[in-house]
Amino acid sequence: MSPPSPRVVFHASLDRCAANDGFIDRFYQLFMDSSATIRFRFRNTDFEHQKKMLLRSLQLSAAATDGEPDGLRELNERAASHDRVHLNIGPELYDLWLDAILQAASEFDPDWNDDIRAAWQRILGFVIRHMTSRY
Repeated sequence: MSPPSPRVVFHASLDRCAANDGFIDRFYQLFMDSSATIRFRFRNTDFEHQKKMLLRSLQLSAAATDGEPDGLRELNERAASHDRVHLNIGPELYDLWLDAILQAASEFDPDWNDDIRAAWQRILGFVIRHMTSRY
């Protein structure tokens, strides 16, 4: 029997993380603490809305890696909204985002291990490459 795909591993881990309301809050705490630029960009953010959007985007990210239409549509919408013409989220900020989400996931997934980390990095790496290529 072959090991589960990165998508399956990622989704199972995300489900374990999302089962605790503190996961997204912890991510944003880590992300905000990572840079004054990040704090400035989020100064007027409605975090209740933002947290729901992030969780939905994470759920659809894995679908995008498999070419599923809903996932790709979500990813393309995020790429357009974050490009230099709109929110102007520079490629250098995605490393901070990835570090924060991986740290939060490692704290909230009780099964966290190297294979799960690799699945998150593969899925989110695809997303980041897509986002930055359309910057």
